[in-house]
Parts: sequence; C-alpha cells; structure tokens
Amino acid sequence: MLSSSQPQNLVFVVPESSSGFRLDKFLCDCLPERSRAYAQKLIQKGFATLNGQLVKAHHPVKVGDVVEVVLGPPEEPRLEAQDIPFEILYEDERLIVVNKPAGLVVHPGAGNPSHTLANALLAHCKKLSTVGHPLRPGIIHRLDKDTSGCIVAAKDDLTHEKLASQFLARQVHKEYRAIVAGTPAEERGVVETHIARSGRDRKKMAATAAEGKFALTRYRVLESFFHASYLSIEPFTGRTHQIRVHLSHIGHPVAGDKQYSRGNRLRGLGIDFPRQMLHSYKLHLNDPDSSERMRFTAPLPEDFLAVLKQLRGLKEKP
Repeated sequence: MLSSSQPQNLVFVVPESSSGFRLDKFLCDCLPERSRAYAQKLIQKGFATLNGQLVKAHHPVKVGDVVEVVLGPPEEPRLEAQDIPFEILYEDERLIVVNKPAGLVVHPGAGNPSHTLANALLAHCKKLSTVGHPLRPGIIHRLDKDTSGCIVAAKDDLTHEKLASQFLARQVHKEYRAIVAGTPAEERGVVETHIARSGRDRKKMAATAAEGKFALTRYRVLESFFHASYLSIEPFTGRTHQIRVHLSHIGHPVAGDKQYSRGNRLRGLGIDFPRQMLHSYKLHLNDPDSSERMRFTAPLPEDFLAVLKQLRGLKEKP
C-alpha cells in the first residue's frame, strides 16, 4: 500500500459506456472525489496520458483506450490572505470583533473559494486560531452572507476553545435587528420549534415539530409600519438560518429574504429591499481570561437605515 505522501499511478481502460467522452470528463468520472478542473490540470501538466500519448483535455476516448494517471500527494487546503476592508469594533491580542458587511461570506466554501471574511482576517491579523478546518482559521460562529453585523474571531487556539465553549453553553448574548413582513399580533413573543434540513429543498432549513435540533427565538416589536415592522430578536439557540426560518414560520419573514420570504404583503410598497434585512446588532460574551462581560454593538448599516426611513415615510401617509 502506498503512503499518502507518495504518488499514485492509476490505469483506467475505457468501457463501452464511456466511448466518445472527452478525456477530462472520463477522468472526472474515474476520480469522483476530484473536480473537472482538477482533471483538466492533470492533463495540462502531463500527468495523464491516453495510450501513452499526451493529448488535450477535449480529446475523445474510445472503447479499449488506456488512460494512465499519476496522482501526487493530496494538497493541504490553504487560505490566502486578501486585503478586504472591514470595520473593527474591538481588537486585542486574543480576539477581534468585526462589523461584517452584508454580501461578505464568512469563510470559503462551495461557490466561494476566496474573498471571504476569513481571507480578510488573515491579512489583517496575520495569525489566527487553528482549531477546526484549515480554511476557517479563527472562525467560531457564522453569519449568513447577506446578514450584517457583529461577529467575533479568535487569534489563538486557547481563546478559540474558551469562546466556543461559551457559545455551546449559551452564555453568549446575541441580539439582532430585522425588518419583517407584517406585524406580529403580540408585542413580545417566543418561537419554539425544531429545525431540520428541508425535505423539498436541501439548501433550505425548515421548522418542524420533532425532527432536527431544538430551536428557540425571542422577538420584540420595536416599531410598526404599513405592512411591515421593525423587530429586536434574541436567538437562544444557534441553528442554521434560525431567525429567518422562525420568522417565516410565524408568517413574518425577513424583508428581502429570497429563500424564506413569502413577502406578498410587502409587494407594491415601492421599496427596494437590497438584501435580507437582518443585522447582528449586539454581541455580549465573557472575557476569555478575566470572565468580565464584554459588550459590543454594531450600528445599523446605511442600507438598513434607508429602508427604515422609507417605511417611516409610508407610516406617516394618511
């Protein structure tokens, strides 16, 4: 058996079912854990041959052809530091608290290989905690791409572990601000369900009676408008898409949320919601060394304030 540090020499014989395929497509089928781009790179660099000859990626294969491939040791994923501007709410030698702008993904993933908050943090901090995935240094918790506001990251492993334990023990206070469709009947309320992956759309989550993980969200109406309202929201748990799922579940989806908004009451208002109107407003946690309470607030961004101004204008109309 070859060790993971040694190259692997693989030989594939083209079956009838693959006759006529491009070489890169055939290779991709033979290496299901690899991407089409990876197969093309192998061919381009001469690490894949067809019947002993170097050919182009688009070259067709036929029954009985022999494709030989040399695979090197797997490359460790590496995060690239990128100079991306962001607002710092607080920073010391152990941690950094950022006011994440809407539209910025927190860390690399499918469809977002770079230009994320993690890339920006690495460029600014130079050193971040190494707990967890190598493409997520320093990242303890996440915000959706189109959610703005407070997020904390750790610069060393011990701080990361201490902060992560606070999130796990629900010692971190999180308060969000949201603009939603309609106005809840009660000024204050609690949404309590389980949240699981949607059976209809695997990219979405769904509120359920028993399946998935328990989730609890508290909300308070701060201001009511014509067919909309401005809420303060406190998620007691931290499930994927929790606030968006819960608000949609009670019939008051986040304005501008393309995944979970039923939004018909917001149509015709003449307001362009630039993104989902959800902002991580406050973050309170314990100092990882002294245990003193640390409190951070991210001011409402300009796009959020602009929508509030428009809604207040509608409110004032007779």
